[in-house]
Amino acid sequence: MTDPTAAEVRRLRAGEGLSVRQIQARTGLGRNRVYALLRGVPPPAWTRRPTAKDELRTAAVALRGEGRSVDDIAARLGVAKSTAYLWVRHLPLDPDDDAARERRRARARTMADSRWAAHRAARDAAQEQVRTQMRELVGQLGDREVLLLGAALYWCEGTKSKPWRRHDHVQFVNTDARLLRLFLRFLAACGVDRSVPTYRVSIHESADVAAAERWWVTTLELPADRFRRATLKRHRPTTRRNTGEDYHGCLVIDVPKSRELYWKIEGIVAALTGEIT
Repeated sequence: MTDPTAAEVRRLRAGEGLSVRQIQARTGLGRNRVYALLRGVPPPAWTRRPTAKDELRTAAVALRGEGRSVDDIAARLGVAKSTAYLWVRHLPLDPDDDAARERRRARARTMADSRWAAHRAARDAAQEQVRTQMRELVGQLGDREVLLLGAALYWCEGTKSKPWRRHDHVQFVNTDARLLRLFLRFLAACGVDRSVPTYRVSIHESADVAAAERWWVTTLELPADRFRRATLKRHRPTTRRNTGEDYHGCLVIDVPKSRELYWKIEGIVAALTGEIT
């Protein structure tokens, strides 16, 4: 039995040449229903996509075949980059063009560097000027300043006692050689020579431990015989951190019999924070 609704929809399409929207308005059917009933019935010519850009599409494909980039194709044809990409995305560039792409990237980097060179130079000059002003303002540190800075530094970065675990012992860990140098000067101001603490490198297992220890010995002028066995940490191959020649791990400075020194640090910090008036 013939469906009268389907027959009417097909008649409107084939006989009167109506579009889907016009058929919807005439019959009151939904869009998906109309499409289902018109399956196999070609649309009238006037409803088809305009062919104004077919020539441009063909030209884009031809240019892609010549190895042109999407940006180049868009510029040559006067179309948007997104349009050019849609036309040629099924045509990837030849792998042999990797060298040409790298040359274009290098040229772009060179142009960007030249564009920002003056800005960077001005920024670096201003930065150095501010740094110089601050260095001159601070001047030479005396023992009192070193004691204050060292105690505050330790309270931020060092090992501290907890209410549930009393541990009055001075141990300082850091990766920054400048902060470690300041802490060593603090210890000297407290009467602790560099030959007194023990030192230990904490580093990822993929690193050169011996080279790292030599670097710390040379950089901070430490006695090599006071170094203890390094602590190795598991390395994650996927990470980009903690790798390369500039990675030397953390240095652990452990001061033996340092209970009284720890109390001194507590006292200085208490004074700095206003607990003692």
